Amino acid sequence: MGDAVLEWFDSHCHLQDEFDPPEGDGPVEPHADRFAATLARAAEAGVTRLVCVGTGAASSAEAVALARSLERPGGPAAAEGVAVWATVGLHPHDAVEGVDSLDSVLAAELATPDPVVVGIGECGLDYHYDHSPRPVQREAFALQVELAHRHELALVIHTREAWDDTFDVLAATGVPERTIVHCFTGGPDEARRCLDLGASLSFSGVVTFKNAQDVRDAAALCPPDRLLVETDSPFLTPVPHRGSPNEPSRVPLVGAAIAHVTGRDTTEVAALTTANARRAFRR
Repeated sequence: MGDAVLEWFDSHCHLQDEFDPPEGDGPVEPHADRFAATLARAAEAGVTRLVCVGTGAASSAEAVALARSLERPGGPAAAEGVAVWATVGLHPHDAVEGVDSLDSVLAAELATPDPVVVGIGECGLDYHYDHSPRPVQREAFALQVELAHRHELALVIHTREAWDDTFDVLAATGVPERTIVHCFTGGPDEARRCLDLGASLSFSGVVTFKNAQDVRDAAALCPPDRLLVETDSPFLTPVPHRGSPNEPSRVPLVGAAIAHVTGRDTTEVAALTTANARRAFRR
């Protein structure tokens, strides 16, 4: 069985760049042709479920609008059978914007009968760039963990060079039942600490990088029921496509790398990771 006929779930992508800015007070709309082509390639590769992740109020609103656009008759992916959901979150880079900047987006969507929002995040800590002061990052992270608890949504965590403080915040706030450490880039020790908390690990194209043996070792020890795959597109393009923008159609390359390091068949990895993502996001 070839990868193209398998079913994959991209648990973390950013397709907001496919949107046109609104005219006046009108709705944000996708670049129809480019967006439809992206989703068509995803469907052809067997990637039929996507979570488009917000990183601030504007990008969260765009993620929601994207998911909603597919519900309209004749929407850009209707014929392709691709389902898209959204998260609402504030990235640690932009923590200075304040978590209350998300309130209107989240409240409006959760008030609908069938919300497309399935998670809070990505949120967490990034001490590599320190675009926001670390105390502000920690406060914003804690507040978003509380949002995930309050609304019973999945929590999507971004952590970079901040493992100890990430675990400290989670210890203080409590770990939501459905917590995902996105784009996992730690090694076996960090993986075990995450798993001990009940979190799932989502692996990106980093697992294909030559210098990422620690990440592959972490993937090898991850229990099959806690394993997810993602693209983080348009970032972190997997080998052999480095240098070009990433997109959801490349999830199978991440899955194949996971299959190699875990000794599983790619078919099994596709089934496992899709089931795990559906459970994590309740979709």
